Amino acid sequence: MVSGAMPDGCQQTPMVAGSALLALLGPLALYQVTPQAYGKHSRSPASATALLPARTAWFLQELPAFVVPAGMLAREPRTLSGPPAGLLLGLFCAHYFHRTFIYSLFSRGRPCPVFIVIEGFFFCMGNGLLQGYYLAYCADYPAEWYMDIRFSLGIFLFLLGMGINIHSDHLLRQLRKPGEIIYRIPQGGLFTYVSGANFFGEIVEWIGFALASWSPPAFAFAFFSFCYLGTRALSHHRFYLKTFEDYPKSRKALIPFIF
Repeated sequence: MVSGAMPDGCQQTPMVAGSALLALLGPLALYQVTPQAYGKHSRSPASATALLPARTAWFLQELPAFVVPAGMLAREPRTLSGPPAGLLLGLFCAHYFHRTFIYSLFSRGRPCPVFIVIEGFFFCMGNGLLQGYYLAYCADYPAEWYMDIRFSLGIFLFLLGMGINIHSDHLLRQLRKPGEIIYRIPQGGLFTYVSGANFFGEIVEWIGFALASWSPPAFAFAFFSFCYLGTRALSHHRFYLKTFEDYPKSRKALIPFIF
């Protein structure tokens, strides 16, 4: 919330509670002993109760994060006619449109356990509802918000991070031919410096989104993303070091030259 007044139709208590719960999931991710069992860290398919093809899994998991806020954007005239809230919600939808309809279509990953897809589905639904609700009903930005350094820097970081994320995913896809399940050392782009270039890009995205929207839900999501994707990047880094003897020792896990 940038201004002090709460717009009509905004229920502050659920919004704050949802933001607190989302932020709390971040530290819980840090204490996860083993990485979630999908992708590189899949368990034996024989031990899984049910599996979905990677394309289907990603589509179903990410879909509510696009549909829920997009529905709010379409149904709430105040948001459509009152930028920058409409622009910010549109950027959120653009990210998940790509993840749902483009990334999933070209995915070449391993089959994913159904229970992980269900967990992701409900997380995306809850987060989409939280971010969409705030921007559609609670955000109240001043007319000069477009000129604020937080907004300008945030939009720049969001677009930069999205570009890094999409480019890194493209590089990962090129490592496999259709139908292959083997792993190779990723090369090019930010993979020159870190093992989790795709994760780094997405974290930068959500930090930018948090700065531009300056809202409790967005900061909570950025914090969760840093914790969850950071641990995922570290797990990938350890996997690469263990699997490939010639893996570049100069690469970091997530942040170039640092970590």
